[in-house]
Parts: sequence; structure tokens; C-alpha cells
Amino acid sequence: MINKIIVMGVSGCGKSSMGQKIAAYFGFPFFDGDDYHSEANVEKMRQGIPLTDEDRFGWLKTLNGILKEHPTAVVACSGLKPEYREILRHDVNDLGIIYLQGDFDTIWQRHQKRDGHYFNGKEMLESQFATLVEPKDEADVITVDIRQSIEQVFNVSIQALEAK
Repeated sequence: MINKIIVMGVSGCGKSSMGQKIAAYFGFPFFDGDDYHSEANVEKMRQGIPLTDEDRFGWLKTLNGILKEHPTAVVACSGLKPEYREILRHDVNDLGIIYLQGDFDTIWQRHQKRDGHYFNGKEMLESQFATLVEPKDEADVITVDIRQSIEQVFNVSIQALEAK
């Protein structure tokens, strides 16, 4: 049984919305990774400055701590690189990762409809796509195409998680 779930992907792919729906379905607490960025990271993103690996490492370790501290949890986190995902996985058992996969144009259209989010600009999204190393041969990762309806994405995610 999977008791810890990470919902990952670039900004605007639906991590928070899908993470909340999955958490509600399983009765698990939900943690939005965006809420755990340092003020310095948030300020960089507000200014349209992409985060570096160094900027992300402390944040990823904090999210790993959340996964280890809670018997059940759903965490929304970009998890863009294999080494980021390894930090998140460290000493965490019963983990499943939902990768919300989408193309730049689909996600950029969604970004333009968002209000009040500190993630700023097309260049920032381009930076995330440039950083992204899609999960390949990672046994705990379930890839879900986000070009489907939200309900379809949710249903595919739940079915895959329950099958693990």
C-alpha cells in the first residue's frame, strides 16, 4: 500500500489541484511544496530569476522531512531532476510519484490564467522545462498526460496508485 505520494511536474501542470484531490480521496494530509520555499527563493521567483540546484536543496530536504514525519502524506513538488527525486525519496517507504506530464504550450496557456502566484513569467517556465529530466525507469513513478480532463487525470492517477 502506498502511504506517501508526491505529485510532481513543472509549474502550472496542476500539482496542487491534483495533490489536493488525491489527498482528499485517500484521507491523507496535503502539503504544497510552494509553501515551504525560503523567502529568498520566493523573492527570486517573484523577480523572474530561476532557482539553482543550491536554492532547491534545502527546500527538498524539508519536503523529505515532511514525508518521513507523517505516516501518510501527499506532497506537491516539482521534482524536476532525478537527484531532486532522490532527495525526496531518502528513507521514505511506501512512496508513489505521480508525474503530471505536459507540453510547454499547454502549460503556458494554464499559467496565463493564474492569478496571484509568485511564479513569474514565460522565462521561468522555460527554465523549468530546461531543467526537467523526465522520469525514466523509476519504478515508483506513474506518468499521467495532463492533456486529458482533470477528472481523467485524477482517475488514471488513483487507479495506478491503487494498483501498486
